[in-house]
Amino acid sequence: MTAAHPDPADVLLDAHGLCAWYGAAQILFDLNLQVRRGEVVALMGRNGAGKSTTLKTLMGLMDKRKGTVQFMQRDISARQPYQIAALGMGFVPEDRRIFVDLTVTENLEVGRQPPRRWPDGSAAPRWTPQELYQLFPNLGEMPDRPGGRMSGGEQQMLTVGRTLMGNPFLVLLDEPSEGVAPVIVEQMANMISELKAKGVSILLSEQNLHFAELLSDRAYVLEKGQIRFEGTMDELAQAELVRRTYLSV
Repeated sequence: MTAAHPDPADVLLDAHGLCAWYGAAQILFDLNLQVRRGEVVALMGRNGAGKSTTLKTLMGLMDKRKGTVQFMQRDISARQPYQIAALGMGFVPEDRRIFVDLTVTENLEVGRQPPRRWPDGSAAPRWTPQELYQLFPNLGEMPDRPGGRMSGGEQQMLTVGRTLMGNPFLVLLDEPSEGVAPVIVEQMANMISELKAKGVSILLSEQNLHFAELLSDRAYVLEKGQIRFEGTMDELAQAELVRRTYLSV
């Protein structure tokens, strides 16, 4: 259903046998997934399917986890979140976690990391506050506003911007369209398209099928911590039983 044997150099993220627990409760069961360079991959499923837990596990945020995670051809299975971020994986959590007492500009500066290069030596995308203000004009209008005096949608933009200041190769993006105004959803969609055009990869946790279809190349559908479907978005569009069983409300 997906391209067979992709070039290993194009595989940014390769996870095998991913399991995770909250206390004694197992949430993820032997997940296998890949994200390639310049690809947008959707993690889909209803609330409680394990989407956010998958992203947290990949980012090293779950204390109890097992499985193998390769990122940029390095084993990060046992690394700490700050070490994974330093390698160029960015994480945008669903609950935003901005610094409410810091201004927009200061929040962005917190995320700053040095420029990066791809393994072949070419320059990876580099972000500045000015470029982010072009991507998110709302932020450009309030550089000195404290994070605590912003709307939820503006905070969502700021969280994405702070992550991009780390110049990531791959962004883990958790539910970007949930609970924000349609105009913010549109800006999020534009942002994802621009990242993809620059060669950045995105693993997108999303319930909104329409949003995912607009932006994604492939999808994994989760249910009760297991992958029930993987394939292209075209294949998912044709898989009526999968959509009805695992995605419909």
